[in-house]
Amino acid sequence: MLMKNIASLLGITLAVLTATTFAQGTDKKGTKDNPLLSRIPGYIIGEQVVKDFDSYTSPYVEKDNVWEGKLTKTDYDAKEGTKELSFIQIVRNYENAIKKLGGSVLFSDTRILNARLEKNGGVTHVSVEAFNDGRAYTLLIVEAKPMQDEVTTDAAALNKGISETGKIAVYGIYFDTAKSVVKPESKPTLDEIVKLLGQNPKLRLFVVGHTDSDGSVESNMKLSSERAAAVVKALIANGIAASRLKSAGVGTYCPVQSNRSEEGKAKNRRVELVEML
Repeated sequence: MLMKNIASLLGITLAVLTATTFAQGTDKKGTKDNPLLSRIPGYIIGEQVVKDFDSYTSPYVEKDNVWEGKLTKTDYDAKEGTKELSFIQIVRNYENAIKKLGGSVLFSDTRILNARLEKNGGVTHVSVEAFNDGRAYTLLIVEAKPMQDEVTTDAAALNKGISETGKIAVYGIYFDTAKSVVKPESKPTLDEIVKLLGQNPKLRLFVVGHTDSDGSVESNMKLSSERAAAVVKALIANGIAASRLKSAGVGTYCPVQSNRSEEGKAKNRRVELVEML
């Protein structure tokens, strides 16, 4: 009798497991995809956690593996009738999507992906882990706080910094990785620099480019010089006399924080306005 009851219970358990192998219905109420990366078709959201600020430590990356910022953790489950995907199909789908966005892969195997993206002055990390023979996976996105939220770049603050120390670091001017074309989202900060120079007609500025330590010393010197020159060009296009501006690049020679962390690198990637006497 006991054996019969155990067999019966095992049968019920197997039936439950089989029934829950695939998800049914729709996304859990109140959940949605992160706008950065969509889901794989045929999957629904089973659970989701969103925190305005949290920390995640990746066990798969040795360097810069502590990610802090807005954290979104989404668990996806395959709907009933969905064609099964292998672990590596899930990983490669996201790996390809991240590369198309200009991101870089930090770790990748047949089941797990860790990646990094630079976007709008901030750093975003992504982790993908596939489970249950590909019928479930977790997408973790940690969006670091953009530098423009931490540093005031209005004309008054710029003037105060230059008056007190002869220079000020500006973090609201954006470039794509390894590029020197000023991005459109830099306009608010450029407008404040133009306003500063308009309010102080005798003020002349060195515009100095700085980079982090990624890449060679030579390439960073060239990149920082080209970025500084691009900023000067943008200011001249906004009506500032060329005689009031001079560009220079110092590459990675003058960090304000250690380049051993992503946060330090973000601080070191900057443009400084230095009073020209």
